[in-house]
Amino acid sequence: MNGVARAICGGDTVLLADVGNSRIKLAVSGDHGDGRTLPTITRRHDLDSHAFRSVDLEQWLQGAAPGPAVVLVASVHDAAAARLEAALAAVSATGHRPLRQRRIVHADLPLSIAIPDPDCVGIDRLCGAAAATFAGSSGRATIVVDCGTAATINMVAADGRFLGGAILPGPALMARALADGTSKLPEVAALGTSAPPPMPGRSTPEAIAAGIGFGIQGAVARLVAEARGSFEGRAEVILTGGWRGAVRAALPGATEIPDLVLHGIALAAQRACAR
Repeated sequence: MNGVARAICGGDTVLLADVGNSRIKLAVSGDHGDGRTLPTITRRHDLDSHAFRSVDLEQWLQGAAPGPAVVLVASVHDAAAARLEAALAAVSATGHRPLRQRRIVHADLPLSIAIPDPDCVGIDRLCGAAAATFAGSSGRATIVVDCGTAATINMVAADGRFLGGAILPGPALMARALADGTSKLPEVAALGTSAPPPMPGRSTPEAIAAGIGFGIQGAVARLVAEARGSFEGRAEVILTGGWRGAVRAALPGATEIPDLVLHGIALAAQRACAR
């Protein structure tokens, strides 16, 4: 058992960091779970992946983990993760308290990966898939719809194997691409937090919001339908991520778990103690 695992199993506070392309999602692992249910998370906090302030991180740490802690980091944004890790190291040094760190990789997760090159799959997708195996009904396939900077639709077989899925741009990326690729269309902000405006859009921003909003609903619904078809219709859907409200209406019956990836990172702590 390495030093990080000893710290986790020895009672140090376990902190979780989901480093995405837009936001760093932080939380405390409330427990390591019982091996059958998802570990709980508390003290959720967001930082800007591109421009977070070290003082904001330090203030959160003071409340979340005033003593020794271990930080489990799952990252799809290497530069942001490096800044976070440097800031954590600085807090540890200046605060004279140990903050151990570890980057999570696929081998840390309780997940069977049935694709040729698991190292090339985003760790956020794998953490979400691992968590889905605990959150869904036993013996049922699961489709995870993760609404982040990119939208991902990930498929987990009934026996717990990660099968792959689909990736498409999220609403903010679509809006940015539309503005960057044209000379007169504006970039519409705040897309994706709610349902799109009704048709017809009576201004250019409304028309863009309707196009992107209904477009992303249609794309996600079609991808989920394709995934269901490969499971012969017998699959649960779990919806997660920051703009899930934009596609909620297109996925009736889906189970919403806002921070599925953070729960998946917490499973790595559970697995470290089970070894």
